[in-house]
Amino acid sequence: MDITTESRVGEIAAHHPLATRVFARHGIDFCCGGGVPLSRACERRGLSPDRLIAEMHEELAGAPREGEDWLRAPVADLVDHIVTVYHDSLREELPRLEAMARKVARVHAERDPEERLPAILATLLALKAELEDHMEREEQVLFPQILEGGGEAPVEPFVDDHEAAGESLSQLRVLTEGYRPPAAACNTWRALWAGLEALEQAMHQHIHLENNVLFPRAARA
Repeated sequence: MDITTESRVGEIAAHHPLATRVFARHGIDFCCGGGVPLSRACERRGLSPDRLIAEMHEELAGAPREGEDWLRAPVADLVDHIVTVYHDSLREELPRLEAMARKVARVHAERDPEERLPAILATLLALKAELEDHMEREEQVLFPQILEGGGEAPVEPFVDDHEAAGESLSQLRVLTEGYRPPAAACNTWRALWAGLEALEQAMHQHIHLENNVLFPRAARA
């Protein structure tokens, strides 16, 4: 796939996975916002599309092709990858983040005059509940329908869920000021910020694989 200013961000990410490094570097949403042309995504960030394309070409030329080609691998392998790499890790990581968020909100309330810590905890708890329900419905309903074939799977509600998750992640980034902990933050506080940033990065890849790869492949099957 040639990359042009009118190529959709999600399609670029699907055909050229290493290009997501450039998107992440410049804060371009390639998962929930993957349906927009590169020109519009760059306009929103005040970036030159031509310079971004050149940067992506450098990234693609300078690194070997890695990982599975999920555009061509069996759909069953892709579903298994999503469940084992993303769903299983979320079920382990979300409770850990919740425990840290509760501890930081409880112990360091006096260092939080703007009361952001309770807002972070509330946002994380809402996101955790949404993701747990979302993953359960995917594994019990959507993924079996995709694997069985024989009809178009109802992906729209799941895309809507992804949009809501993306909004929660954006809110967490704002509340944490880009995951920059205060100078006096304790180790748990710093670990929470690092964990939330890692969650955001993993969720972007997770949602991208579903929105831009799995769901379009299921629709074409």
